[in-house]
Parts: sequence; C-alpha cells; structure tokens
Amino acid sequence: MASLSSRRDFILRSGKAGLGLYVGSTVLSSCSSAKVLTGKTNTGFQQTPLPYSYNALNEAIDATTMEIHYTKHAAGYATNLQAAAKNENVDMTKPLEEVLRRISKYSTAMRNNGGGHYNHELFWKSMSPKNDQKPSGKLAAAIDESFGSIDTFKTQFSDAGKNRFGSGWAWLIVDGDKKLRIGSTANQDNPLMDVAEIKGFPLLGLDVWEHAYYLRYQNKRPDYIANWWKVVNWDFIQDRYQSLT
Repeated sequence: MASLSSRRDFILRSGKAGLGLYVGSTVLSSCSSAKVLTGKTNTGFQQTPLPYSYNALNEAIDATTMEIHYTKHAAGYATNLQAAAKNENVDMTKPLEEVLRRISKYSTAMRNNGGGHYNHELFWKSMSPKNDQKPSGKLAAAIDESFGSIDTFKTQFSDAGKNRFGSGWAWLIVDGDKKLRIGSTANQDNPLMDVAEIKGFPLLGLDVWEHAYYLRYQNKRPDYIANWWKVVNWDFIQDRYQSLT
C-alpha cells in the first residue's frame, strides 16, 4: 500500500490533461422526471476566474488544495473540453448546457470533460468566504417542505456525498416537477445529462473526488463534508433557485 507521503506527492503532481477518463453509470433514476428545467444561467467553454483567493476558504479547504484543484484539475477539464468540442464541431458560442442535455450523442471525452468543466464552474461559485450562511426566503421554505428541516437536508446531502463509491458528486437539484431532490453521480457526470443517475437542474454540487480534500483530510471524507458546509454560498444557491420560480 502506498505511504501517506507518496499519496500526497501523487496528488501534488496530478492535474495533467485528460482527467476524468472514467465513464459513470448510465442507469437512470426511477424517480427522475422526463422534463429538465433550464434556468437562466449559462456556462461557457472557458474557465472563469476564481471568485476569491486560494486561501479564502481555509476554514474548510486549504490554499494548496484550492490552487491545485483550480489551476490543474479544473483547468485541464476546460482545455480538454475545448479540444473535444473542436473535434466534434460543437458551437462553443452556445451554452455548454445544450451539449450536456444531449451528452449521449457525443464522445466519452466530451462527457468527461464537459461534465468536469460544468461541475467545477458551479462548485467555485457555490462557495464563499462568508462563513456559516443559511438558506433564506423561498429556498429555505422549499428545503423545509421537501426535507422537514435544514438539518435533515444537510444530513441527507452529506450522506449522498459520503456514500458515493469512488469519485463523484453529491447534488441538490430541482426536478421537472419543481421539487427539491438529493442524489449523486459518478465521476464527472451531472444531473443535466441525459445519461445521469438523477436528473434535474443543479442548485448545489459537492465534489467528493479525493483531489478535492486529500491533502488536509486524507481518507476522512466525512470531515471534509462537515467543514464544507461552513463555506457554502447560500446567496448564490438562492439566486439559482429564484431563477426557476
């Protein structure tokens, strides 16, 4: 078994082009609605600037992890996505969401890198240095209605992240019936994809790949998730939810 130091060295050296080469499950969720909401937000094919410094979320994520995650892993997805889009004659002036909703018609490279880019672009914006924010307004009411309380929601969402086998994401989504649901996807799949395990409009996504937390937490994913709640940008999530109502 590799030593802890060798695992750390591996993660520090990672971030090469071609990340996310594994294809996730194509099993469809039996409770998914056929209709997927679109929202008013669009994602481009270029990596956007990180909205805070690398050390801004230090209460949950250390600066070294943030820098490697953003400049290596996420940047690799963006670069490879553009290459795949060029090879497959995809119009990069249109929203990436249009491709993701029909991802079964594209290559594995488009699926992995398109998902990786979209997921990370949402992930950065879903966090903020403002500690311990809470849901408010219509979003808070919808969480209470769907899950009973914010604490119950956090427990169920955290469990989705903890129980995702291997690499992937935990999600809070709005399904086609405008109901809040919690689920997870493998690797870099997301709920917009027509091959996803759970379908809907992503409000909040949590990266549970090892490179997102290993330097500080090693194999203690539950500790990473528990601290991550301190930096969730509920104002941003509220705005996404409001765009659908």
